Amino acid sequence: MGIFSSISIAATGMSAERLRHDVISDNIANVSTTRTAEGGPFRRSRVILRPVTEGPYWRSPFLPGSLDNGKGRGVRVLEVQKDHATENKLVYDPSHPDAIKSGPREGYVEMPNVDIVTEMVDLIAASRAYEANAAIVDGSKSMFQRALEIGTR
Repeated sequence: MGIFSSISIAATGMSAERLRHDVISDNIANVSTTRTAEGGPFRRSRVILRPVTEGPYWRSPFLPGSLDNGKGRGVRVLEVQKDHATENKLVYDPSHPDAIKSGPREGYVEMPNVDIVTEMVDLIAASRAYEANAAIVDGSKSMFQRALEIGTR
């Protein structure tokens, strides 16, 4: 493992968690959106992450090519997918413009499948993961600084 591998790994995690923050924020912002361009209510999105196991990989621009020992490790975003497995909530509101006009669900409005509690828990988890990766970067910087101080004595 190269000297900057820990920073490279943490950087991939920070990038992925930043995207998770953005997706969760979009979910929360659309918690009551009943009409989208695709038709129907908003569907919750989620980020699918996979470990980095093969190239191309993230590489530090400060690492000379001679010190690069191959694949970086960390995570990458595989995709952002809509959650079609979770059912939409039905709320009875016959005066709503998007209320179902006929049938057994007449007067009900299909609401997004976004649960605020779940989104907040996911947001806290993403924030903690981001903070953990930032702590790794800080720890690595501190370790490198101490190594330089030892070398100059």
